[in-house]
Amino acid sequence: MRMIRYYLPAMGWIILILFLCTMPGSSLPSSSLFDQLHVDKIVHFFLFGGTVILLAYGYYRQRQGISGWALLAIALVAGLYGLIIEFIQKYFTVNRSFEIMDVAADTAGALMGALIFQVIGKRVLKK
Repeated sequence: MRMIRYYLPAMGWIILILFLCTMPGSSLPSSSLFDQLHVDKIVHFFLFGGTVILLAYGYYRQRQGISGWALLAIALVAGLYGLIIEFIQKYFTVNRSFEIMDVAADTAGALMGALIFQVIGKRVLKK
């Protein structure tokens, strides 16, 4: 039970992502400028990068370290979560659809989050 405390920020973030990604399409802001700039892909990138950083932080705090393989596994699980959310959008959410580019943005963001934690996170936490 004590280990859950390390993952509370990540769990909250993951629930927030699920909430935001399953909102009905009619509830989302629409702007042709945002569509042209693909702002939603940027949002996906940062949401899933943040997921990996928060999960890696919890793992690091719990175990006093994290390997590159563990970071990669966390990133791949986060990418899989993005894929699952796309299927939820397709089959269970009103006015939303499956977009493979969202999955790509989720996975790219997750991998970048792992890289950021590998390069910066470990150094910050050692101090």
